[in-house]
Amino acid sequence: MRIGVTLAILMATTSTALAGGGFEIVIPGRPGVPVIINGVDASYSVVEGDWGLLRGTHVQPTVYGGRYVDPVPRVGHYYPSAGHLPGYGRLEIEPPANRRLPQPAESYHQSWSAQSAPLPAQSNVPVNPPEIIYAPQDDRRPRRHPTGLLPRP
Repeated sequence: MRIGVTLAILMATTSTALAGGGFEIVIPGRPGVPVIINGVDASYSVVEGDWGLLRGTHVQPTVYGGRYVDPVPRVGHYYPSAGHLPGYGRLEIEPPANRRLPQPAESYHQSWSAQSAPLPAQSNVPVNPPEIIYAPQDDRRPRRHPTGLLPRP
């Protein structure tokens, strides 16, 4: 009985390790965002030969059912030097040179300034104190006895 259960567990755990050579169906993680593999939109298609992180070698995957994605979209271009009007967009009308000009605008000037906040009341501590402050010397310290021991009071 124990041998049968052990063999069943062993077969169930090793079968997933050998299943890496099949195919995968690509489902995008977010709707509307395509999965691009080597310039092909592989969304909702079958990919074969994608080893991922399985081996240290690179294998070119095969995409079945994908569509080619142009890396540079082909859009219309407008070159004004050609003398042709663009196929779409607004129609710009050049005003005549001898038209009546509008009145000039009044002058406008605005300025900003900034200053520091007022300093707090000054204390006895200097603004830039020295790194080491020496304490005054006190000559009233007890002297050592010649034997190295202090006499008892």
